[in-house]
Amino acid sequence: MPFDEASGRPGRRPSLNVLGGQLDTCSVSPMTGFFRNGCCDTSREDVGSHTVCVVMTAEFLAFSKAQGNDLSTPVPEFGFAGLKPDDRWCLCAPRWQEALDAGAAPRVVLRATEQSALRYCDLAELKRFAVDLS
Repeated sequence: MPFDEASGRPGRRPSLNVLGGQLDTCSVSPMTGFFRNGCCDTSREDVGSHTVCVVMTAEFLAFSKAQGNDLSTPVPEFGFAGLKPDDRWCLCAPRWQEALDAGAAPRVVLRATEQSALRYCDLAELKRFAVDLS
């Protein structure tokens, strides 16, 4: 069993967001995340780094489909209803960066974006697209 050295208790430490706070839920409807737990937390098994909580746009969905990753078409056999604009989703950090470079980046929920996204994305750029900064 994993051990959380910070708390001195068994279990894993809570994931942190890019702002250094505890990771918020991204979405449970639709259910998202590498672990399908609603959060953009990650592990070594998550080779795509599904760590950026985004708010879908029609522009990004079209961009993603053109890149070969159709997120808008339902796939009922996998329990996937397809995404639509305004849905929140844990996006792969490299895909968000690719969309940014192409001028099609969706908005970002910083408090629900896991800190390891910073391996691929610049915090200043994420903040520029943030929906949760006041």
